[in-house]
Amino acid sequence: MPQAEFEIEGVDRQQEDARLAALVATGILDTPPEPAYDTITRLAAEYFHADAATICFADASRVWIKSHWGQATRELPRKDSIFDLVLAEDGPFMVTDISAHPQHERLLMRVRCHNAASFVSVPVRSFDGRILGCLSVFSKKPSQMIQPEVIRSLVGLADMVSSQLELRRLRNSLTEGRKGPRRAHHTTESANQDWPRPADLRHALERGQFVLYYQPEIELVTRKIIGLEALIRWAHPERGLIPPMDFIPLAEETGMILPIGDWGIEEACTQIQKWCIEDPFHASMRVGVNLSASQFQRVGLADHVEAVLVQSGISSRQLGLEMTESSIIPNMGTAMGVLGSLRRLGVSLLMDDFGTGYSSLSYLHSFPFDVLKIDRSFVSRMNEGDQPLQIVRTIIELARVLGMDVVAEGIETHEQYRLLREMGCRYGQGFLFARPMSAEAVTQLLRLPGRVLPEPEPAKLACA
Repeated sequence: MPQAEFEIEGVDRQQEDARLAALVATGILDTPPEPAYDTITRLAAEYFHADAATICFADASRVWIKSHWGQATRELPRKDSIFDLVLAEDGPFMVTDISAHPQHERLLMRVRCHNAASFVSVPVRSFDGRILGCLSVFSKKPSQMIQPEVIRSLVGLADMVSSQLELRRLRNSLTEGRKGPRRAHHTTESANQDWPRPADLRHALERGQFVLYYQPEIELVTRKIIGLEALIRWAHPERGLIPPMDFIPLAEETGMILPIGDWGIEEACTQIQKWCIEDPFHASMRVGVNLSASQFQRVGLADHVEAVLVQSGISSRQLGLEMTESSIIPNMGTAMGVLGSLRRLGVSLLMDDFGTGYSSLSYLHSFPFDVLKIDRSFVSRMNEGDQPLQIVRTIIELARVLGMDVVAEGIETHEQYRLLREMGCRYGQGFLFARPMSAEAVTQLLRLPGRVLPEPEPAKLACA
């Protein structure tokens, strides 16, 4: 059987857009386990006497495992995946003995989660023939028993998966038909009310137009930079730098937030690695990445984060994941499971915008957060009277009792800076110290002796 090239050339954008549209139409991504799919992986494993079997689907940035038999795997980065080999081959891909293959190191990286010595993977196609995922079987021993008739049997099982997808797609289309056409409600301040469109977000991701800016988090007493918050921007070639509020709502609505969010985690980890290579002293610094509600509800989130950490080679303590109360409360059971999985990885967990949306004092002790971030709306009103000041003081004391750190967001004046230090708030961020800036600008800032920022001017304001 022919082997696909490992260095996959540029993907045809129109074909990939059509493939992703077909994938979205099935509604399969991030769905709970289903007996039909688990039965197929079990049959495949038993038929091949395999050590593991998986059914997976791939979007723009990740390979999500719908079903597995044997060693559990939830999610992997799309880059260097078996799926891309199958997609390039446009058909089955097999290796009977990885150790004897000319590029065995590359293959080992692809199957490291299964500890496999041989594998076979066949495409799972949509109703119109587009490859949405693959069915794979893995063996810990080299196998010379992979014959054409055996491959045909595996393809037959993959066709069963395709049939299940088509049934799902038809159910989804019937449901949408009953609801009637949706009215577009996303608007911007631009003259073109139809911009951006979902395709614009897709093209921006594919063409590398999204960038991360970083805002320093400092120790208030010493002004030492102890961390950074990563904030996404869209560097549009014609419209300039676009803030997140102009495109994140559409990304959430269309599901594009998942590949964009995955890119953000991967980009932040890559940048952390670069800073640590320049100066090992920076290994003590944490970079926080914001998670959307959609990302947080994914069963495979912890697996994806772990894969990115391994790929980048950074320590889990160098990555922080920030989530809001509103992304946790709607499904407490899922929240506890996801937070527990992330905690076991060793990443820092930060509750962002604390105090807004829900009253979380009654259950906060149940969640394994490391840091509470006081919402900027409370910080901005501290000098307006005793009540706003008491709210901030209560949050700081609550965090102290629960063993959490506190970061005050949105510090814009020297008076706010003074009050927070007097109340014992240890960390903060805001325009008073530094605005969000490019990775290159942060690199220069980190070269300050001891990473200590200069004393801010008393009269410095956010609008200055």
